[in-house]
Amino acid sequence: MNDQYESELVEWIKNERLALDLLETASKLQFDKSAELVLFRRKVFDKKVSEIINDHAYAKKFTGLDIPLSLTLGLTKAIAKLDIAPSRIDLGRLSKEYIEDGNKADFDVFVGEKLKNFIGKERKVLKPRDVVLYGFGRIGRLAARILIEHAGSGQQLRLKAIVTRDKASDDLPKRASLLRKDSVHGKFAGVVDADVENNAIIINGHRVHMITASSPAEIDYTKYGIEDAIIIDNTGVWRDEAALSQHLKAKGASMVILTAPGKGDLPNIVYGVNHDKFSGENGGVFTAASCTTNAIVPVLKVIKDTLGIERGHIETVHAYTNDQNLLDNYHKKARRGRAAPLNMVITETGAGKAATKVFPEMKGLLTSNAVRVPVANVSLAILSLKVNKKVTVDELNAMLKNASLYGELVEQIDYSMSTELVSSDVVGNSHACEIDSNATIVSEDGQNVVIYAWYDNEYGYTNQVVRLAKHLAGVRRLIYY
Repeated sequence: MNDQYESELVEWIKNERLALDLLETASKLQFDKSAELVLFRRKVFDKKVSEIINDHAYAKKFTGLDIPLSLTLGLTKAIAKLDIAPSRIDLGRLSKEYIEDGNKADFDVFVGEKLKNFIGKERKVLKPRDVVLYGFGRIGRLAARILIEHAGSGQQLRLKAIVTRDKASDDLPKRASLLRKDSVHGKFAGVVDADVENNAIIINGHRVHMITASSPAEIDYTKYGIEDAIIIDNTGVWRDEAALSQHLKAKGASMVILTAPGKGDLPNIVYGVNHDKFSGENGGVFTAASCTTNAIVPVLKVIKDTLGIERGHIETVHAYTNDQNLLDNYHKKARRGRAAPLNMVITETGAGKAATKVFPEMKGLLTSNAVRVPVANVSLAILSLKVNKKVTVDELNAMLKNASLYGELVEQIDYSMSTELVSSDVVGNSHACEIDSNATIVSEDGQNVVIYAWYDNEYGYTNQVVRLAKHLAGVRRLIYY
C-alpha cells in the first residue's frame, strides 16, 4: 500500500514538472509569435500547473484517448522551433492525430508536416486594428479583459479607448476597480492602474484612454492616436442602422459592432455559423445578436443539417440582468419591475425570431419565450424540436459531441458528460453554449427531441463578440482545430 502511495506521488511530481515546462514553452509562443495553444479548446497559457494536469485527465475521459503530458510537451516544443504564423492550435487534435498515426514519427517531422501551411514570413504579418469600447458595463468590462488577454504581441485587436457618458471626480478609480474585481468572474489576472492625471487606465501595460461623451458623433478619436477603429457599442442605447451610424461620423472610426440584436434590416451575425457571409473590409454597422441567439443557433445548425427541423419551441431560463429591478419598483416592461433576486419572472425573448434571421428557411417554425431566474449569471436554453428523421438519445448526443470536437463549431459548442453539472460550473466557459448530454430527451417515436444548452450569457457571449470583431477586422489568426 505504501509502495502505491509513493509511486503515485512520484508520478504526480513528474507530471507537475512536465506541465510547468509546457506552460513555459506555451507562454513564449504566445508572447513571441502570437501562437496560442489549447487542449480541446481549453487554454494552456496563464494556467496553474494542476489545471494543466486536470485538463489532460479531462481529455482522456472525453475522447477515450490517453494523451500524456510527455506527448503534448513534445509537440509544443516542436511547434516552438517553427517559424510559425500567428495562430491558435489545438494540441488535442494534434495529439489525437499523432496517436492515430502510430506514435512513431519524430515530433519535429510530424508537426512540420501538419502545420506546413502555418509556416513562412508571408503568413506572419497581421495589421493590428484599434478598438474602442463604447460603454463599460458587464459586457464592456469583460470585453476589455478578453481583448487584453488576447493581445499577445499586439498583432490583432488593440484596445485603445473606452467611452462613458458620465465623469465624476472619483469615476476613474471606480471604473478601474470594477475591471480589477468582479463578483461573478473573479479578479482580473493582471495589473490595472488608474492614471487619473492623464485620464487613462493602464491594463497590463496597455494604455487605454477614458473618454467622456454624450454623443458618438462628437468624438475625435484621432486626438488619442486612434485610427480606423472598430467601435464595440455595448450600451444597447441605439439598435438600428441609422442610429448606430452616428459612430461612423466620429473621426477615426470606421466600423460599429452592436452587442445586442439589431432592429430593422440589420442582420444577426453568429460567429461560427454565418460570419463568413460578412466582410468588414469597407467598414459599416454590424450586430453580434444576443447571448441567447448565439447559444441556440449553433445547436440548431447541427440539428437542421443532420436531422432537419419541422418545428420547435425554445425556452430560455435566463439569469437576471441590469435591466431588472433589485427591489419592487416601477418598470416600463411588464413583470420586470418585480425584485429580480426574489422572483422567477416570465418575459419575452426575441431569440426564436432572431434565429430565423440567420436561417431564413426556418421562418415561422420556431416559438420562444424566457423566464428570468434569481442567479447573477449563466443561463439555460431548452430546445424542444420536432425533427424530420428518427434518432435515438445516443445518436443525438453523438452528433452534438462530434460538433464540439471537430468542424466549424468547436469554439461555439462545448459538451458535458457530467451528471453533476449546475449553472455555476459554466461560469467562465468561453463557448457560446455547453450541451448537457445527460439531460437530452428523445421521444419514443424518435422525432421529438429536447436539448439542454447552458451558456455563460456574459463571458461566452463576449468571446463571440470578440471573435466576430477579429473576423471583420481581418486579424483572425490561422486555426488548427
